[in-house]
Amino acid sequence: MREFSRRGIVGLGIGAAAALSVAGCSSSGSSTSDKVGTKPGKTPKGKPIGDGSTAYTGKQPNQPPAPEKLAPGQKPPQFVVFSWDGAGEVGNGLFPRFRKLAKEHNAAMTFFLSGLYVLPESKRRMYRPPNNPVGSAAIDFLTDDHVKATLKNLRAAWLEGHEIGTHFNGHFCGDGRGSVKHWTPAQWNDEIEQAMSFVTKWRTNTGFTDVEPLPFDYSKELVGGRTPCLLGQDNLLPTARKLGWRYDASSPGGLQVWPDKKQGVWNFPLQAMPFPGHSFEVLSMDYNILANQSKSSTKAPPANYPGWRKQAAGAYIAGFQRAYETNRAPFFIGNHFEQWNGGIYMDAVEEAIKHIADEKHKDVRLVSFRQLCDWMDAQDPKVLADLRRLGVGQQFTGRG
Repeated sequence: MREFSRRGIVGLGIGAAAALSVAGCSSSGSSTSDKVGTKPGKTPKGKPIGDGSTAYTGKQPNQPPAPEKLAPGQKPPQFVVFSWDGAGEVGNGLFPRFRKLAKEHNAAMTFFLSGLYVLPESKRRMYRPPNNPVGSAAIDFLTDDHVKATLKNLRAAWLEGHEIGTHFNGHFCGDGRGSVKHWTPAQWNDEIEQAMSFVTKWRTNTGFTDVEPLPFDYSKELVGGRTPCLLGQDNLLPTARKLGWRYDASSPGGLQVWPDKKQGVWNFPLQAMPFPGHSFEVLSMDYNILANQSKSSTKAPPANYPGWRKQAAGAYIAGFQRAYETNRAPFFIGNHFEQWNGGIYMDAVEEAIKHIADEKHKDVRLVSFRQLCDWMDAQDPKVLADLRRLGVGQQFTGRG
């Protein structure tokens, strides 16, 4: 079974025993009105945009109701965002697996699409990565069949209510000149323009005639992303703000506290969460758990898998419970469609989703980053400022 190449991924230890390794790569509540529907319904007929790779089909279906403004002292909902870096379907069934799971639990997610995953390898020289050779990339290009599968899953995901963001293109990490760590705002703008072009011109680039268009205008749909290896945010943000992006999810080493804006853009970082069996915490992404468990090996001895799977699921669940039972800070989880160490991290994510969506947890909302932006933007700034004063694990004491 083919896996994505992650040659560019790095781990950066922060805190005790490399506690936080940095890698790049809906609502379930007490009332029906709080839930994000995920029934796709009939396939909409849209107005083609450009070469017909995308089409305007109207307002995105299966979205939550308009956000309600919290009153001062009112307990907020518990938001949880599951996000996916790369968002390619390579025949391992992971994209449809988690779409199905989201549907079963009234969840919306964010899929950060790598633009190269809709560009055929035969056209790789169309990609001109900043500070790197033309046509190069630190991830694999997909086969034509996998490009088709990715497009079909992206289409279905959007109709089910999920968000399509960006993971940019070539996934260049490390410390060298070619790394996204050193890209200028202008180079980030070039990278985004190329990603936009690959998504909006896939029909021209592939020649496919048997795949339906993506049912959205990507120039309006794209309002946020996550950088490779969580690098380069400071230089990305001026460009993101200029483009009208609403958020960025690239910051590493965040804490489980209420988010704020950075350079005028909502900053939704991956967060330090409890790591069962350890005195240090781990970043809320599958790769970072792996880095601490197997020293970044994706094919460690299978005897370790049951214990590691339990530990990974326990970390996600502990992070959720800490926020849910105390300050109600939104909880952000990042993943990859990978079969690392026998697929245990995918199983751990599934277990966490089922736990979080359990009906015993009242007023929990599994949403996309875009939906979270909608809620945050609707709130009184003074109420948000009060929530931001709550530290990690600090009890919410208002009414609720």
